[in-house]
Amino acid sequence: MIKSALAALILAMSFFTSAQAQTPAPAGASVYFIEPTDGSEIEGPVKVVFGLRGMGVAPAGTDKPKTGHHHLLIDTALEDFTDAIPSDEKHIHFGGGQTETIIELSPGKHTLQLVLGDKNHIPHTPPVKSEIITITVK
Repeated sequence: MIKSALAALILAMSFFTSAQAQTPAPAGASVYFIEPTDGSEIEGPVKVVFGLRGMGVAPAGTDKPKTGHHHLLIDTALEDFTDAIPSDEKHIHFGGGQTETIIELSPGKHTLQLVLGDKNHIPHTPPVKSEIITITVK
């Protein structure tokens, strides 16, 4: 009885771990901003266009190698690259496979960063993330 319970526990733990495992990123994959550029001074609303090299874009939930979907981080940094990216006003998900958006930002300086997430919104390993850019909204 104890052996079967232990075996069931190990099986359950391995399922949970594998379900949350990070997806490998291809060597050289990168995500970047096509628009806006670092240091831009922009009249709002702000058009943001995402670029991606070495991978394809696929909607969230799609289990296809070498793909992911975009997440836009606004005025924040991602601290944990091993867990699902939060979804709130500072972590915008583009789970439909979108490659651009228009956002409203208050006047002033703002930071933006792109992070590619896998089918479960978890960053790839190594993370496919852009440089953090700073823009000023007039």
